[in-house]
Amino acid sequence: MTRSTRERIIDEALRLFAERGYSATSVAEIEAASGLSPGAGGLYRHFKSKYEVLSAAINEHAGRTRVQVAESLAALSAMESSEDLEERLSVLCRAGLAKVREESELTRVFFRDLSQFPELVTVVREGLLQPMFDAIVTWFQAQPEYRDVNVDWKAIAAVLGGSVVHYRLFQETVGELPGHAEKDQFVAAWVRLAVGLLYQTEPCPSELSVS
Repeated sequence: MTRSTRERIIDEALRLFAERGYSATSVAEIEAASGLSPGAGGLYRHFKSKYEVLSAAINEHAGRTRVQVAESLAALSAMESSEDLEERLSVLCRAGLAKVREESELTRVFFRDLSQFPELVTVVREGLLQPMFDAIVTWFQAQPEYRDVNVDWKAIAAVLGGSVVHYRLFQETVGELPGHAEKDQFVAAWVRLAVGLLYQTEPCPSELSVS
């Protein structure tokens, strides 16, 4: 599909921000990378400023994430009657890893530049990260095998979802796999931990009475 000029500007700007940093990237460089005449002001026909390009990129990624999460949950729900639990868990984990990897450019921009834009940090938190954690809670609560498992699902999502995010972030920032664990090893361990929840017998901490 042919990208519009606006889409090219957003995509190329995010790539340059990830590679060089927001402050080190000029409007002229974004224009050149987008196929526009550098320095001629073509970017300003679509955006008021470089910041507006960054904001648009992050907001569009957030909107795309919401759609992807809904589609992934629907696809995973369709598997329930045809695949065993471990296979469903594996697909869930791999989908999360793929999503975090898809956002590698935005991740680099986030850690390098977004501290100066707290309003955009909020968009990342509420539009990209939290929907992923919420989706884990929704998925587990919908599985018949976990229906009677008494755990704090938000905390479980923080642990399981956090490990998926960390696996990719470690790879992006350090350049190596955490613990030198290959992806298949990580997924197998993740599935084993999730299956272990079925044997949870202690009451959920949030339900313990305070004496």
